[in-house]
Amino acid sequence: MRNKSGFTILELIIVIAFASLAVVLFFLQKINIDAMNRDKDRKIAINAMYYALEEGYYQQNGYYPETISESNLKVIDPQLFSDPSGIVVGEPGCSYTYEAANCEDGECKEYTLRAVLEKEDDYIKKNRN
Repeated sequence: MRNKSGFTILELIIVIAFASLAVVLFFLQKINIDAMNRDKDRKIAINAMYYALEEGYYQQNGYYPETISESNLKVIDPQLFSDPSGIVVGEPGCSYTYEAANCEDGECKEYTLRAVLEKEDDYIKKNRN
């Protein structure tokens, strides 16, 4: 009698199939985690803009600006004006929007900040005054 050691082709196919499935699941989960991290970064940026508008700009001026940029919201990190793709607020394709309302001579009474998220509904902040 001959005693053979090693794996059969069927065993190798099963191991390769399980390994392939594990790799696919790993990369799908990694894609989801990366998207959730970009969403978290978007929320952080919107919150920073919101508090700069409410606690800084409005407290000093009594109104909100018609547009936002690093020149009129100097208290926050300028990098926060760019979304994770690198597009600056106000430019086409940016996932951040600032919509001023009830404006007269560049002085606005209301605004809406919005971030388009990948894994959730849009993140929206409105003026509180």
